[in-house]
Amino acid sequence: MLNFQDDIVIVTGASRGIGRAAAEKFVQLGAKVACLSSNENSLLSSVDEMNRHSSYSGRAFPYVCDVSKGEIITDVFDNIVQEIGIPTVLINNAGIVESTLISRITECEWDRVLDVNLKGVFRCTKQALKHMYKNRYGRIVNISSVIGLCGGVGLSHYAASKSGVHGFTMSVAKEYGSKGITCNVVAPGYIDTDMSSGISEDRKREIISMCAVPRMGVTDDVVPAILFLASRESGYITGSVLNVDGGFI
Repeated sequence: MLNFQDDIVIVTGASRGIGRAAAEKFVQLGAKVACLSSNENSLLSSVDEMNRHSSYSGRAFPYVCDVSKGEIITDVFDNIVQEIGIPTVLINNAGIVESTLISRITECEWDRVLDVNLKGVFRCTKQALKHMYKNRYGRIVNISSVIGLCGGVGLSHYAASKSGVHGFTMSVAKEYGSKGITCNVVAPGYIDTDMSSGISEDRKREIISMCAVPRMGVTDDVVPAILFLASRESGYITGSVLNVDGGFI
């Protein structure tokens, strides 16, 4: 079994969905986990639930942080280092999705999606690398989407942001591989979370019909891939994109 007993893990977008499920599993496997989210109420509730179990109480720590606000990220990461320790793992999970046809997307809408999904990954990765470099060790896992590989109707800004994450990941991998730091992508398919709640039943049936595994995914399908790429056992894997999509691609 994977063990994160000595790890300091940062998970963005940790108040719900894949981020929350991953953060909870890291806590259960012994890590101290800095849980970041812009939704304070949901974050505090999630962290409270993680810490409620007696066997791993006190290992989850809440940090209110909007990854689109670059001016506060440096302070948040510095606080994490002072209060918990130097991060060994960063899970860039925070993201938003909006469905709008290209002809109707405003520049403001385009910028908002790219600022969170792509620039947010850049901001958090840059801060994490600053600290990981000192220890010559780190695992960075960026949560993307198969939409970044195949596109989608009404999702051009979302697809562009996720494709950008793939290119960014490969560049980080090349720059920091010799420093003991790996950087990889987990690209989920259609996962049953709050983010996919707006998909119609007809569209869900259509998606399922396109998958080799004929069902929607759940967070428990994605988390094991994140854990492996975040572990010491994955040290010879970097710059890779791992699809967790039931064979959709």
